[in-house]
Amino acid sequence: MVLCITHSNDFYTVDIVINRLKELGIEVLRFNSDDFSYKINFEYHNSSGNQVVKLVTPDYEITSDKVKAVWYRKLWNISIPENLDDSYKQIYYQEYNTMRNIFFESLKNVPWINPIQIDHEIGENKLEQLKLASESGLIVPKSLFTNNAEAVKDFFFSICNEQMIAKLHGALSRSMSGNTPFFPTTIIQQNDLENLDSLVYCPMIFQERIDKQYELRVIYVDGEFFTGKINAENSAAGSIDWRAATDIRPSWEKYDLPLEVEESIKKMMKKMNLFFGAIDIIREKKGQYIFLEVNPQGEWGMLQRDLGLPIGETIADRIVSQIIKKEIEIKKSTYITT
Repeated sequence: MVLCITHSNDFYTVDIVINRLKELGIEVLRFNSDDFSYKINFEYHNSSGNQVVKLVTPDYEITSDKVKAVWYRKLWNISIPENLDDSYKQIYYQEYNTMRNIFFESLKNVPWINPIQIDHEIGENKLEQLKLASESGLIVPKSLFTNNAEAVKDFFFSICNEQMIAKLHGALSRSMSGNTPFFPTTIIQQNDLENLDSLVYCPMIFQERIDKQYELRVIYVDGEFFTGKINAENSAAGSIDWRAATDIRPSWEKYDLPLEVEESIKKMMKKMNLFFGAIDIIREKKGQYIFLEVNPQGEWGMLQRDLGLPIGETIADRIVSQIIKKEIEIKKSTYITT
């Protein structure tokens, strides 16, 4: 069985992967991470040295020893009963999170795409991403992550030559359409430097502003690339961040990355130990490709929907390949020990 970890409001992309797995004859279960709560029964058994976790819902019963691989797409906050007293909410959330983590830990010996701990470590450290990208041969923007207004001013004048943008380190929401609440990449002008008092409450990333020709969303699936070019340059807001283009509807078109850029991305993803990632790249007007970030849980549905790129099918195929690889390793190990 393949376990697909997502959330109850996730549609389209998760269905593509699940349908492809079923076509390949693989039993698959969708697990909504927000429903790991009072909506399920959870049991942990430890007997004769064997540790097994069982989940029981009105729709299914599953034990951890039946799971052969995990597709880790999204992790959502655990649902809290509306009638639960406020004084109990902290302990409720704490204990159900512990239970959920125990369940995930019980699956640590099967293939994950992506491994959950690595996924979180990479996704939550964009400066480490920039470091690994640079070490892999990718060009990265000069960057500063700070809550210090004076450091921002110095960075603006001495490093960025008065051409600077600001953005949050994390995302407020995730959507393949870009139309959910978020803080867009914002140009910082000199007069903005006098209004940085609130920076102590919300540290931000500041980067040199790139003279951009267009943006690319690169989907990496275990060595394969699916790239879309976003056409948002005719939008005043979208020319800085395509998600902010409300005056026009940005469109996607297929794009072929240069081989040397693909090879550098492969090196970076191997350094990160990621099988999957949604990578944002800028093609500047001088022709260079500038790496911005990789999101291990990034959206790709718009590229499959608008361009017909078989991303979901490829994810499913790679999951099956990892299962087969694991089974071969187990057989070899058994043969050697016997």
